[in-house]
Order: sequence, then structure tokens, then C-alpha cells
Amino acid sequence: MKIIVQTPTGLGEILQSARKARGMTQAQAAAHVGVGQPRLSALETTGTAGLSLEQMLALFALYGLEFCVQSREPVGAGKAPAAGADTPEW
Repeated sequence: MKIIVQTPTGLGEILQSARKARGMTQAQAAAHVGVGQPRLSALETTGTAGLSLEQMLALFALYGLEFCVQSREPVGAGKAPAAGADTPEW
């Protein structure tokens, strides 16, 4: 399944769902990537915790997820998107 992530909160929800599907607790997953359980909880629930790219990729591997980067569809003939229209938070 392909899921497009546009916000940190959206990523947190996906990670939480994948962790639960693997039958893991936050403490188990956090220990695997070397962060505290409160930090993983903040990432999953509010999208406010930061993880290094290495830690994030370790979580993806632990949960059986892949990280894929691709170009967005063109917006239009040189037009910028309207303010707030599906623009990511970061």
C-alpha cells in the first residue's frame, strides 16, 4: 500500500499503526532505535518529536516499511499552489 505523508502528524499516525500491527509497545520500539518512550509517544501522537534520519529509517525497517521519495505532480503552467492548499507543515 502506498501512503502519501504531508505532515509530521500524518507520519506519526502511520508509525503508530505500523508499530501496533507488529504487536510492539512504544517502549520496545523506542529502545530498538535508541530513544526514550516519551519521545516516540510525542512523535506518534502529535508529530512534534524529532528523530534523526538514521533513527527514522531504523523505525521503518523495524515496522517493515519503506521510505520512498518521488517528484510531485506538476502544479500547473508555472502557477504556485494557493496558500495553505495541501502544503506540508515543514
